[in-house]
Amino acid sequence: MARSSTTPVKPALNPERERVFDAFRRWGYTQAQLDPLGMFLPLQHPDLALDGPHAEAARRVYCGTVGADFMHLEDPEQRQWIAERLEADAAAVDQKKILERLIRADLFEQVLQARYLGTKRFSLEGVTALIPLLDSILDAAAEHGAVESVMALSHRGRLNVMVHAACKSPHEVVAGFEDVDPRSVLGAGDVKYHIGATGTYVTSSGAQLRVHLASNPSHLDAVDPVAMGRARAKLTRHAGSAEEQSLASVRNKVVPITMHGDAAFAGQGVVAETLNLASLKAYTVGGTIHIIVNNLIGFTTRYTQEHSSRFASDVSKRQSIPVFHVNGEDPDAVVRIGRLAADFRATFGAEVVVDIIGYRRHGHSEVDDPTITQPLLYDRIKSHPPLWKIYAGKTGLDAAPIAEKIRAEYEHEQTQASKLKKIPKMRQLPPYWSPYRWGRHDASYEVDTGISRERLAEITEKLVRVPEGFHVHPKIAKLLEQRAEMGRGKRPADYGFAESLAFGSLLFEGTPLRLAGQDSQRGTFNQRHAVLIDTKTEREHLSLAHLDPAQPFCEIHNSSLSEAACLGFEYGFSRDYPEALVMWEAQFGDFANSAQIIIDQFISAGEDKWNLPSGIVLLLPHGFEGQGPEHSSARIERFLQLCGEHNMQICQPSNAAQYFHLLRRQARRLWRKPLVVFTPKSMLRHPDACSSIEDFERPRFSPVVTDSSIAQAKRILFASGKVGHELKAERRRRKDTHTAIYSLDQLYPFPRTEIAAALDEHPEAREIVWVQEEPANMGPLFFILPRIESLARARNLPVRSVKRSASASPATGSAKAHEMEQKTLLELAFTTHVRS
Repeated sequence: MARSSTTPVKPALNPERERVFDAFRRWGYTQAQLDPLGMFLPLQHPDLALDGPHAEAARRVYCGTVGADFMHLEDPEQRQWIAERLEADAAAVDQKKILERLIRADLFEQVLQARYLGTKRFSLEGVTALIPLLDSILDAAAEHGAVESVMALSHRGRLNVMVHAACKSPHEVVAGFEDVDPRSVLGAGDVKYHIGATGTYVTSSGAQLRVHLASNPSHLDAVDPVAMGRARAKLTRHAGSAEEQSLASVRNKVVPITMHGDAAFAGQGVVAETLNLASLKAYTVGGTIHIIVNNLIGFTTRYTQEHSSRFASDVSKRQSIPVFHVNGEDPDAVVRIGRLAADFRATFGAEVVVDIIGYRRHGHSEVDDPTITQPLLYDRIKSHPPLWKIYAGKTGLDAAPIAEKIRAEYEHEQTQASKLKKIPKMRQLPPYWSPYRWGRHDASYEVDTGISRERLAEITEKLVRVPEGFHVHPKIAKLLEQRAEMGRGKRPADYGFAESLAFGSLLFEGTPLRLAGQDSQRGTFNQRHAVLIDTKTEREHLSLAHLDPAQPFCEIHNSSLSEAACLGFEYGFSRDYPEALVMWEAQFGDFANSAQIIIDQFISAGEDKWNLPSGIVLLLPHGFEGQGPEHSSARIERFLQLCGEHNMQICQPSNAAQYFHLLRRQARRLWRKPLVVFTPKSMLRHPDACSSIEDFERPRFSPVVTDSSIAQAKRILFASGKVGHELKAERRRRKDTHTAIYSLDQLYPFPRTEIAAALDEHPEAREIVWVQEEPANMGPLFFILPRIESLARARNLPVRSVKRSASASPATGSAKAHEMEQKTLLELAFTTHVRS
């Protein structure tokens, strides 16, 4: 095709030059001069044993203080783009600004060291070029249209970044050392180098970016997927849609920047899990800029003991992600690479890694003596000048007056911090959180969740409709017919359709919806079928996304085979989309233990530690059905052990309508708390757990499902989940007329009032029995029994429990053994003789 006259014609390539340069593009990073202390030595590579002017030119580009590792990229356009940028003449940088920022970064640490000697702060000294690196990234991002940045960072350098990137006043950050107002955080709060911060960053051109530095526990990179989820939520807001094209059109408005330690990047599995999400439709954020703040050591562990590969960043190379290693003591190169990384992300919407290599001036923390484990390294560091002095000498700039002014400024800020009486607010929740409430539950938060049968029929009609010409699988066509009958009250509704009705009704009411999990589009147990597949084209159709032109977004995604990163992502999304019903589903509830860090550190404790609420929903299939140790228990006991101060809700709905009301309550109630739902497996379509259309018209979810079939019972059984239905079946088999059975559909907050009312219904009762499928050392027993006993004591009623024997493993792997155990369990629940 003829070239347009406006298209620039590239000069003909010199074959010899290309041959030489290609070798250095591919392997030059192995010989780059990256370690300021000269201990991480370049490698000798046979392909680089070249002489001549082309080799000298290529060596200057690829073997200096920048090591570019990018030739593994699958996209030739990306490889060419990077090569052209690196091989072009270096752009000028603002050396005066760089010097001032280096001085600020170093003197901030030194003032803290002098005033709070021996106090942990996890200094940035040795890699202070991180601050001008962030400057260059944010400057470039703003030029590409960014209006906000979500940042993630562990403890190393966090206080420095709070001041210089999140733009908090130094005295607000230093207040953490003064530990003002301790009574306000009794049993709560967090250490100063874990808390998050929000602020406004002003770029060199005067543009303003909102910066959100995410709160993070000591579990280092656990925050990575959380920040990514927050970025996705913010992009969805900007796009006004969850459609892929809409999100792509606004990707440059939000720039995610994740900072890692070298040991954590190489060693923590959540890093690889999160990187894997980058290009998946359900999770993409248009690329994250990853910065490895690399001091070539982890606590006391040498880098040679941290990762099998040469570089900590090599885990990212399993994907098509460029890596730019840069010597942390060449600030000009650091700044240029920062801009290149930001430009790459903006151009291609892809991940990029900047590996800034420096050292750690002090021990892991300032109370450690690193000379015990690395005497030679720290003998070299002891005499090594701070970077700003090296840079001033290199550039010929006069640093003394700048340093004197900045030191006085920080010392004044420290004095201001010592006068504070209240803990400063380091972060401000966005305006979209203003309608919502958290803290302890209040009865005034409750809302009605029932829907008239007429409205349910209207929603059903939209749910079972398929596009014209769409080829539906015969089994699905039958399912849709059955669901149409359910919605019209001609057939009891099962859990799958109850969920669809809850989702559909919420969407009509304006509640956005996002569900992601392993096989969640169909459902692990063939129960959902939210996404239909055309049998001839495999085209997908999500009816919930096409109910009404004015509805909000609805996303239902199959996740990658990951728990920690995927749950962390959804938690992050819920943090920045409180008006949406955001759900994560485990394939089996047992698998939630792979995400235990997210559950422990963010979901259950995030509000208490950081005053950061969330309405995330966890759907965890649970129930003992003879499927073995890994497909029976979602570990109810672990979740209940985490409960306190009304921090979350733990529920196990006993029937389809209860599940419907529970989901609607979570979305409609303005009280934002995590909700953990133990969902059924075998009971999903069981007649005993299906619900009539009238049950959906009921006003609200019932924390305790009453038993109206028995009056003046002599025995009261309390249970939760599947076993409650089995107890009722056993009662029918026995023709027992003196045993009442109540289902605890809400375990926490503990429904004390409702249980007391249940006991009062049976004044002639002679005993109370708690029955559970789980072993004695698992399940709700430890949590529920003392609370029931406290209510029983006032009525002089004995309380006993029926459960499996304590066990190291949750369940047997033998189906026949399970049946024997279950039979015994049910018999024991009814064995104590109660006089008529």
